[in-house]
Amino acid sequence: MKQKKMLSLTLSELKIMYKQRLPDIVSMAESSCDENEFKQKLNEYVGLHNEWNARRSEHIRMLIEYDGKNINELSTGEDMHIQTLTLLWNYLKNPLDKTEASTDLFIDLFFLFYENDWADSKSTSTSKIKRQMGRWSTGIDKDTVTIRVQNKERMIRILSKKIEQKKTVHSRYTFEENLSEEGKLEKVRYWWNDYRFHLAMAAKSPTELNTLLGNSLSDKTMQLLVRARKKKMPFFATPYYLSLLNTTQQGYDDEAIRSYILYSPELVDTYGNIKAWEKEDLVVSGKPNAAGWLLPEGNNIHRRYPEVAILIPDSMGRACGGLCASCQRMYDFQSERLNFELESLKPKESWNKKLKRLMAYFEEDTQLRDILITGGDALMSQNKTLKHILEAVLQMAKNKQKANLQRPDGEKYAELTRIRLGSRLLAYLPMRVDKELIDILKDVKQRGSMIGIKQFIIQTHFQTPLEVTPEALDSIKKLLSAGWLITNQLVYNVAASRRGHTARLREVLNKAGVLCYYTFSVKGFNENYAVFAPISRSIQEQTEEKIWGELNDCQKTELDELLKENNEKGNLIATFLKKHDLPFLATDRNVLNLPAIGKSMTFQTVGITAEGKRIMLFDHDGSRKHSPIINQMGNVFIVENKSLAAYLRQLDTMGENIEEYATLWYYTKGTTEPRFKIYEYPSPLYSITSRISNLEIKN
Repeated sequence: MKQKKMLSLTLSELKIMYKQRLPDIVSMAESSCDENEFKQKLNEYVGLHNEWNARRSEHIRMLIEYDGKNINELSTGEDMHIQTLTLLWNYLKNPLDKTEASTDLFIDLFFLFYENDWADSKSTSTSKIKRQMGRWSTGIDKDTVTIRVQNKERMIRILSKKIEQKKTVHSRYTFEENLSEEGKLEKVRYWWNDYRFHLAMAAKSPTELNTLLGNSLSDKTMQLLVRARKKKMPFFATPYYLSLLNTTQQGYDDEAIRSYILYSPELVDTYGNIKAWEKEDLVVSGKPNAAGWLLPEGNNIHRRYPEVAILIPDSMGRACGGLCASCQRMYDFQSERLNFELESLKPKESWNKKLKRLMAYFEEDTQLRDILITGGDALMSQNKTLKHILEAVLQMAKNKQKANLQRPDGEKYAELTRIRLGSRLLAYLPMRVDKELIDILKDVKQRGSMIGIKQFIIQTHFQTPLEVTPEALDSIKKLLSAGWLITNQLVYNVAASRRGHTARLREVLNKAGVLCYYTFSVKGFNENYAVFAPISRSIQEQTEEKIWGELNDCQKTELDELLKENNEKGNLIATFLKKHDLPFLATDRNVLNLPAIGKSMTFQTVGITAEGKRIMLFDHDGSRKHSPIINQMGNVFIVENKSLAAYLRQLDTMGENIEEYATLWYYTKGTTEPRFKIYEYPSPLYSITSRISNLEIKN
């Protein structure tokens, strides 16, 4: 059954299709006096079809079990009534004017009942995956570089005029009197390699954005961005990152970058009323967050798990090198806790006192082993500020280790074993990685290793192979020379979810020495509707594409040992790939961040809304420690914000052959993948207390 045809059918046409292709289902509905009798007949019908795939039968039984139940949707906190099969019964039995659902629901259910090809695994052939990967250009391809050189030169001329006309207040970037036009251009070309220049010249309005893009934005897009501006939505895009876009009518597809810069109508409409998806990010002084953690005031620490905490300093690290349209912290930009007023974000004298309090919190915590310094963006902090923060972390770790000497075994506190810096600047502003930063990181690793810290990680975010530019490769090489591991987390939005795109990114990053860490599904609130890819697509990618980079147990052990033993990690991964004839390494986990619970991809589809959006029952990731609050949370239900049919229509408008996504409908269940060994915490040589501090859970 061709999907494209199905997606265009009206309710009337679809009903005819049901009668032609699914006469048994229609007959059961028409002969049932109510929805309960229909569900009973369906249950008996499933039992008669022993030839069906077990996963398919299980899915139908789950729909039967949950039909008619009331649930509470975790992300919104709203109660809802599941009526998937009730709606189907009503649609098939009664006249169309009685139907209270869209075609998207009935298309999803049609594929459930019609298709017999519910295989357990449908991995794409090697030749097909290579073809799909080969569609996507990278930032180091000759044709890509040529277009970007032209973009750069155009922007240099625009910025030269801007400086000449004194439309910028930054005294660092001014022309001396009587400088020739060519001299001015040479100055700007020199400044282009200075990350501070790009921050100073970043586009902060729709007009500036369009000017740097050669006035290539459509009237419709500009009207939307002007509306966003009126709602006080921030704009911040550096000339470097804008130079990565393709403003010509030919050449590479830049949608994966473009969708990160340009706002969608849904985002603009929702801005001002955006809610925090990660409810644990809501911090009220003296009260536990949604995960039960008591945190110091000031929104400097975010926490979900016992073993890890996020540190957001009061510095320029509260800003980013650019604002991602699907940023999980858009809620914080809306409240202006995060912003792009860079001068005002520089550390104040009071920050030193606050930092001491924050370190005391970490030092006195019984379970903490991992600190992720981020923001914003950790590398937006100046070197002096970042060094000061890292010095404080090392001293805290040293104090904790010393205090443990006085504690008996079984009562010792967990000691710090991992330091991470979260930064997207490797993609947004790679020239930020300078010699002073590398010297700081080398020193931190050397001294940290002496006090038992085992893992030093730059946690970055490349969204597309197009962001892996010659400049990015240079920054990666420098960071690897400092002995830090670089891991990547990807946001699996619509553009990134196209066949072969994420596999291609893994390939390019691995060859550069970067390991992939997480592939995050987009949070499902309405502001992300335009970029949301259904979770079924993530499972499909994991099963059919990522599988080609899967390592066996021996290979996992070998790679883990290589990464642990070698300080210079530059060519290790590329050499390993060549040795084992692997296209890439499947070291990342496809997950969704569940509010207050954490990362998981363990779920079952238990219903579909009238709009065709799947309703999923999630369980937490059983492979890691969680806040004890999960024992009180009960069932976790999440409703997606887009139907599979709507997603496929969107791919179709982007030029994708949606028949290549034909198995999408069958992914109704997921299991969280095990973590790759390098991401596990090293086993301590002492027994940690079972007491959990800084936790308050009300019964």
